[in-house]
Amino acid sequence: MNIFLLEDNETIVKGLEYSFKANNYELYSVNNLKDAYTYLKNNKPNLIILDISLPDGNSLNLYKDVIKDLNIPTIFLTALDDEDTIVNCFNLGCDDYITKPFSSKELLARIQRILLRNKENSIITTQNIKFDLDKMVIYKDNKEVLLTSLEKNILSLLFMNINKTVRRGTILDKIWELTGNDVDDHTITVYLKRIREKLGVDIIKTVKGIGYRIDEE
Repeated sequence: MNIFLLEDNETIVKGLEYSFKANNYELYSVNNLKDAYTYLKNNKPNLIILDISLPDGNSLNLYKDVIKDLNIPTIFLTALDDEDTIVNCFNLGCDDYITKPFSSKELLARIQRILLRNKENSIITTQNIKFDLDKMVIYKDNKEVLLTSLEKNILSLLFMNINKTVRRGTILDKIWELTGNDVDDHTITVYLKRIREKLGVDIIKTVKGIGYRIDEE
């Protein structure tokens, strides 16, 4: 289980490293926004913990610009305890908010609760299509649909954002990340056409000029 921590307090980082190791969690931490953006461009942890006020800015923008589209469970861990900030974080879509000082045991309990909740939702079904996100296997009428690795990753992006429109730019970034090849809008059109043909059912809706969406039935 990989957890990413953005925190500039070295004492907190060292304490969490000890607690997480004892609970079989792998923790990777950085202390500034620049390194956080770099890390998340190339990695997808199972859960993210964010301090809000960093030496080089505010992590709320990191959450809005990057993390929200990745659909990764996120906990804000911060000294900011005013009501407006807390409400704003939950409105943005965070999974939890803990104020400092805090108990490591409480944080671990909240992490376990979030991961358990997400585990229960790891198989998503719409119409007669079922996607097991843990195994990365797609079924139609309980028979496996064979997709390429890249097609599975594109489809998983849509399923992980069920009922939400995924922008074309986000899909382009995912294709570039996985292939390293230059891509354009035509590339997305080709891949989505192939996926739709293999599924044999039109569950992928085109949101004209914006992107694509799968709705949960």
